Amino acid sequence: MKLDIPHPPLKGAKALVVGVANQQSIAYGCAKAFRELGAELAITYLNDKARPHVEPLAKELEASLILPLDVSVPGQLEAVFEAVEQKWNELNILVHSIAFAPKEDLQGGLLNCSAPGFAKAMDVSCHSFVRMARLAAPLMKNGGTMMAMSYYGANKVVPTYSVMGPVKAALEACCRYLAFELGGKGIRVHAISPGPLKTRAASGIKDFDLLLTEAQRRAPVGELVDIMDVGFACAYLATPYARRLSGDTVYVDGGVNIMA
Repeated sequence: MKLDIPHPPLKGAKALVVGVANQQSIAYGCAKAFRELGAELAITYLNDKARPHVEPLAKELEASLILPLDVSVPGQLEAVFEAVEQKWNELNILVHSIAFAPKEDLQGGLLNCSAPGFAKAMDVSCHSFVRMARLAAPLMKNGGTMMAMSYYGANKVVPTYSVMGPVKAALEACCRYLAFELGGKGIRVHAISPGPLKTRAASGIKDFDLLLTEAQRRAPVGELVDIMDVGFACAYLATPYARRLSGDTVYVDGGVNIMA
């Protein structure tokens, strides 16, 4: 779906989207929606292995910057924001759409999750957003919007979600506290909670196909969401139309979250 908008509400906005891996990525849906609404883009890719998959997407979206970013590598995060500052001298939108847990810790249940595995999952999936916010805030000179991707398993038990449930709960709490700390600067912060989507990251969750089937069965709208549903929801939150919204966990799941 491509929108024909005569006066794009994000025209001239500068958006940094972290987490594009391929065409199925939630981050790609966000980047595409931002671009359709007029924003300029900076896109990151994880490493040299990921670059051939991300670079064509970045070119398709006419991204102004495409940069490597592994948040576990010292200095890479700072380098991304230095490049953004040199290119634009400002930032209006930040999307954090990355998560990681070692496979053995993710699939072995929370009781069996190792301390190093828990720490790794928390650092990459949660605390990296806090670090990004610290670097992004000075560039959001006239306010801005920060968003991080969560999941229903942050608040309710999804049996196969394991260690990522507590980690995403922490991420949602971080969004609320950052919304409080940054609100005086005109910066709004949201956790985005999409319904199950077929992404590369989701492929590591045990029995994920069953989650998809169950979500579609329970959704009031009777359909699964896709990456563009998430992208346009995020784009709306970044526009002036949402200027008084902050600190929310926004569910983009066809209504699954309301069901008992």
